[in-house]
Amino acid sequence: MNSREKLVKFLTELSRIILGITFAFSGFVKAVDPLGFTYKIQDYLVSFNLPGLFHLALPAAVALVVLEFLLGVFLLLGIYRKTTVRLTAVFMAFFIPLTLWIALKNPVKDCGCFGDALIISNWETFYKNIVLGVCAVILLRYSPRITSLFSVGTAWKAGVFTAVFGLAFSIYNVVKLPVFDFRPYHIGANITENMYIDPAKADVVENVFIYSKNGVEQEFTEENYPWNDSTWTFVEMKTKLIQEGERPRIEDFQISALVYDSLLQGFVAGDDITQQLLSDTGYQFLMVSHSLEEMNKSHLDDFRKVAGFAQKNGYDFYCLTSSTVDFIDAWNARNSVGFRFAHTDERVLKTMIRSNPGLLLLSGGTVINKWDDSEVPDFESERGKSLLKDIGWKMNFWGKLIVILLIFIVPLLLIKLEEFKEKRSEFLAKNKGYNKEI
Repeated sequence: MNSREKLVKFLTELSRIILGITFAFSGFVKAVDPLGFTYKIQDYLVSFNLPGLFHLALPAAVALVVLEFLLGVFLLLGIYRKTTVRLTAVFMAFFIPLTLWIALKNPVKDCGCFGDALIISNWETFYKNIVLGVCAVILLRYSPRITSLFSVGTAWKAGVFTAVFGLAFSIYNVVKLPVFDFRPYHIGANITENMYIDPAKADVVENVFIYSKNGVEQEFTEENYPWNDSTWTFVEMKTKLIQEGERPRIEDFQISALVYDSLLQGFVAGDDITQQLLSDTGYQFLMVSHSLEEMNKSHLDDFRKVAGFAQKNGYDFYCLTSSTVDFIDAWNARNSVGFRFAHTDERVLKTMIRSNPGLLLLSGGTVINKWDDSEVPDFESERGKSLLKDIGWKMNFWGKLIVILLIFIVPLLLIKLEEFKEKRSEFLAKNKGYNKEI
């Protein structure tokens, strides 16, 4: 192999690894939270004025993350080289112009290509895709030089297992809460701390005052605006961004209580109880339903029990929703729950927990625990009482990751071992026949 062939082989394998790792990682972290990716797709549909396709967002999200994970793993394993490389190239041919448009028009804050695990800007996404596009072109030209880790006879087994794993993992994270929670409301997170940003690192803004004189408008700063000159007429004040700074992880968290008015026979807006809940060092049980209209009521009795437990022990229990007051009235009457309700932004509720409904347990603004509707515990039991403590999100992150990696890697190693045994048997059989001929 001459120096040119060595360079081509090196660039081919390097491109395969770069593309494979990026696709596999991107697919995996989005498969951790398919509902989050679904909401991102819905954001895109809104920007394209296609809200009628919302019902297709979830199946599209699952299909895309499985395909992306599959392509990444196939590249790393070097199986089905031509088909995998061609699909990867089509993928990049579609997303390079799309991410350029997103970077120019900025319809969403981030593309969501790595879910909530790694957030990068829209321009960084575009530059990343340019690099991946170059790698895809190299692989299109030299795909036969990709090293395959499996023979033709066992490649299909590795491929089928990878597809089943990716699909099963995605569906599990739809039905249950995501196995990893990268959002600012994860167990162990303090909401108050995530709402704060050091002023020195925040946006640098300037107030601009617009005054009019003789029909001509002029801008002034806080230092020179003509506040004491009666010949100028104030028009408006604008805030101009001078330098973009860091943003707090939580920006729109606000809870407004709803109070039942016996005269009006319905709920009316009450006080803002955000700080009251975040500063209370006792327990607060928050039933979260971003939409009562779409809520799964199969386990509603479990939430009734939690509300009763909270009332009995002097803890707060609120049902947080973004549904309208009229619908809350009707829903409450229809289901006879007797909950205390509060209004919160729909996007915030979807971010807090990927379950409708779900349950959050807070204390002093810290997320102690969270459950989807099928796993809401009975707090009267010994097990339920033991859950009234911080189990620590970071403590079990690596443990979960190792278990998932083992579930994925061990079967692939067994397939490879089977291939090795078959080749060894064939080799021994050939040698045995050769020795007999001698």
